[in-house]
Amino acid sequence: MSDPSNPEERIPLAEERLVTSTRTVEKGRVRVRTVVDESTRWIEESLASEDVIVERIAIDREVEAVPPVREEGDTTIIPVIDEVLVIERRLILKEEVRVRKERHVEHVREPVSLKAMHAVVERDKPKG
Repeated sequence: MSDPSNPEERIPLAEERLVTSTRTVEKGRVRVRTVVDESTRWIEESLASEDVIVERIAIDREVEAVPPVREEGDTTIIPVIDEVLVIERRLILKEEVRVRKERHVEHVREPVSLKAMHAVVERDKPKG
């Protein structure tokens, strides 16, 4: 069955075709877990505190002007004025409030819990 217009005729006998695919192959497994280690350590530290001592000192003395708040060493002196009406007005220093700080240092020792986390990696071999 030849075609007179086509001097060369081809007859296909066989043809190869390439088909690709992928598949999952298990090579092993990895398990990761975390472990928390807890340890107790003693700490030593100095704790400072301050107390305020308030003294009220009666003065009952007449003054010309309101005295300013002042410092004497570690004591703050706050004048308290009472205004008394007489025939004329006079300022009477009624009292002074003295505020002084006292510092205390206390050494303490207490247990403190510390935690450290690390990862453990385990590999399993594949079966078969």
